[in-house]
Amino acid sequence: MTEFLIRHFIKDYENVEKISVRTAYGVLASIVGIFCNVFLFAVKFVTGIVLHSVSVTADAFNNLSDAGSSVISFVGVKMAEKPADRDHPFGHGRIEYIAALVVAFLVLEVGFTFLKDSIGRIRTPEVLNFQAVSIVILLLSVGVKLWLGLFNRKLGEKIDSKVMKAVFTDSMGDVVTTGATILSVAVFGLTGVNIDGIVGVGVALAVMWAGVGIARDTLEPLIGEAIDPKVYEDIKNFVENYSGIQGTHDLIVHNYGPGRSMASIHAEVPNDMDVEKSHEIIDRIERDAAKALGIFLVIHMDPVEMKDERVLRIREMAADLLRELDPSCSLHDFRVVHGEKHINLIFDMVVPIEYDDRTREELPKRLAEKLKEADPRYECVITVDYEYVAKTDE
Repeated sequence: MTEFLIRHFIKDYENVEKISVRTAYGVLASIVGIFCNVFLFAVKFVTGIVLHSVSVTADAFNNLSDAGSSVISFVGVKMAEKPADRDHPFGHGRIEYIAALVVAFLVLEVGFTFLKDSIGRIRTPEVLNFQAVSIVILLLSVGVKLWLGLFNRKLGEKIDSKVMKAVFTDSMGDVVTTGATILSVAVFGLTGVNIDGIVGVGVALAVMWAGVGIARDTLEPLIGEAIDPKVYEDIKNFVENYSGIQGTHDLIVHNYGPGRSMASIHAEVPNDMDVEKSHEIIDRIERDAAKALGIFLVIHMDPVEMKDERVLRIREMAADLLRELDPSCSLHDFRVVHGEKHINLIFDMVVPIEYDDRTREELPKRLAEKLKEADPRYECVITVDYEYVAKTDE
């Protein structure tokens, strides 16, 4: 079914890097979500009224909020498609994240409302009207929500959309909460014990938890998140594969919406290479990166010593000493400036970003002391730097 909808409603569906194709995926997901959730709301609302069940009614309005969320997602996706202009030179892609954040608050509001109603129902319980057909209707709801969640996950994976992946999580939460509602109705039908209010509290808390999860997932790219390790390796390897590039560091990626990223990186080139030739290589990499990776890449050129044995020997010694002090650290941009009485060693030290201020201050001092022990003429000028890549799961 999912492939059928993709093939028949998305033109050029395989070219997911195009903004227009991404938008078409988002529109399809929104329309399908609106249809499914309005259908489920109508069925559950009628069932809830007939059964006098607050948990079923809560579940119904949860579906209505999901339909509203799909409407907001639709508007957000269409607005995010707007091209760059004078006031927004990197486009409007982040509107998609803002739309998802609005959805998160709607979900939270629904959860709070029905938490209050469920607590009231615990205090003053009402008699439920058990009917077997209600179980069938709720089971149908579980099936629809399960399919809708898997549908959004598949589309989200195709275009790497945080919003669609969040909808998948929300849908799986709905499957759990509807299952809990089925449990309360079934328990009443079999035993006569009314646990509707208690289950309603559970449903409300699950809805609120889903809202918090969606908010967290959409706030991260808005605030500025660490680089995905795979993206980091892709860009790093792409640049370093070019002849004349000796290494890279200081990669920073700025996210301006799904499929819209700007990155900057420092590329090391031999210091004896012709400047114009190095510049030509850098320009070619930037152009190729836009085509191959879909990233607006800005490269800063760092000349490094590749032949002077004395400099290479000192750099290797400094790297070995740093590894002894802390294997998590590294150095780059190493330069040696000879003076009459001193030899200045100028370089950047990369330390884990989670280190506290005291550690960040002590490590350079300890390394400078060890280098001075090796040669009293060494004077270190060390700049503390960080890597902005996210940690991989152990």
